[in-house]
Amino acid sequence: MSAFLQQLPALMGVVIGALGSYLALVRSDRERFKRDRAGRWEERRLAVYSEYARSLKKSVTLTYRVAAHLGNDPHPHPLTLAEAEPLLARATDDRDPPGEALLMLGSRAVVDRARVWVTVVMEMERFQRAGTRDPGAWQALLERQRVGREGYYAAVREDLQLPPGHPGRWLTSPEA
Repeated sequence: MSAFLQQLPALMGVVIGALGSYLALVRSDRERFKRDRAGRWEERRLAVYSEYARSLKKSVTLTYRVAAHLGNDPHPHPLTLAEAEPLLARATDDRDPPGEALLMLGSRAVVDRARVWVTVVMEMERFQRAGTRDPGAWQALLERQRVGREGYYAAVREDLQLPPGHPGRWLTSPEA
């Protein structure tokens, strides 16, 4: 019996070491799972944020083209309202699914900024449907749309912890 008692501390050390290794491994696996899951959700949110921006940009581009037809915008490919109407309706329908995904997966700040941006885009669409010929008012709407878009992208970058990006404004001349 004395031989067993002499080896008992070593046996206890092995058991404690094995238990400690097991617990460390379980904790490590749990943390890795959490990191992987968070990474997958970030990728999914980025995809939703990008898809929503693309769908909204389709409407914006169509309003530029109609504005060019009305003399409000210098877009090189004017489009009459009659030609644009089915395209605008389709663009509006096409932005509903990404909008719903945005509501489900987006942060509160991103959804709020998206709402600001889409509200201005809807005003731009109403402006075109009314057949308004007022380049100054159109430029004011364009500026509000650009600010809305910049706010949306800034909120997306903050939510995904990305570095600041380009504001999306193109210089028209080297002095600007």
